[in-house]
Amino acid sequence: MAVLNPTRDVLEEAARHLRAGGLVAFPTETVYGLGGDATSARAVAAIFDLKGRPKFNPLIIHVASIEVAERLVQMDERARYLAKRCWPGALTMVLPPQPNSPIQPLALGGQRMVAVRVPDHPLALALLNEVGRPLAAPSANRSGSVSPTRAEHVDASFGRSLAMILDGGQCRIGVESTVIDLTREPAALLRPGGVSIETIAASIGELTTGGGTRSPGTQDSHYAPRRPVRIGVEDPQPGEVLLAFGPNPPEGFCAMLNLSESGDLVEAAANLFAYLHALDRPEYAGIAAMPLPERGLGLAINDRLRRAAAHRG
Repeated sequence: MAVLNPTRDVLEEAARHLRAGGLVAFPTETVYGLGGDATSARAVAAIFDLKGRPKFNPLIIHVASIEVAERLVQMDERARYLAKRCWPGALTMVLPPQPNSPIQPLALGGQRMVAVRVPDHPLALALLNEVGRPLAAPSANRSGSVSPTRAEHVDASFGRSLAMILDGGQCRIGVESTVIDLTREPAALLRPGGVSIETIAASIGELTTGGGTRSPGTQDSHYAPRRPVRIGVEDPQPGEVLLAFGPNPPEGFCAMLNLSESGDLVEAAANLFAYLHALDRPEYAGIAAMPLPERGLGLAINDRLRRAAAHRG
């Protein structure tokens, strides 16, 4: 597999590969995505196969602009307002498809709704503009495992099974996008993420939660390292390492990484998946995670940690 710096020639080659039905990993502001042409049945099927992703789990469709999104989905007044305020950005909106939308049905997870966003990363936008097609791009890792925030995480996950990884450095936000369902009134929060619930509520009013709509990244066990994870922890168990938060972490763990010594939730989100990768080592018995505040990006971080700690059957 080639981890490549995104020169002009490399971008052109990546676009040719995508238009031919191949897959390319690329960075966004949230995590690295496994990109494929969302209008190609071959490419969409290849994403599911390579990730080992359940077919009922829909894919987020990445586009270069609001104008492109409106050719694919039906946007009401709420969606247009949020798009102008939050795109490019870490907000995914679930909307009805346009009657002649070219998005492959397999990408929708068996639903008549499209999850769409405009990523806020110069390399992602350059690739989307070069390809000229919407890209289905779930996180570039094996399904259910820790999401990648660096190119080397993608390389470790996929070995030689992926032709191209575009290296854009560490992802700025570090947790996936917030997903909201705008096919209903009021809108529903399906997954907390990189745009705070407070920001969305200030724009379109309070959100409901749940309601049965399937959303990317909402399986009970997800984002999981190989080592077992305990959450809300203050006291160590033998052989555990600590995923800490704040200036006064507890002692007694055999190793520790602190998401943010100053208690900064933005810094903590950016470090979350990279630190889970770093602590997921066979010499450790498990990973203990300290509690984080249930506000702002803390909602998204705690959501990922709860899913990482869920029983895996």
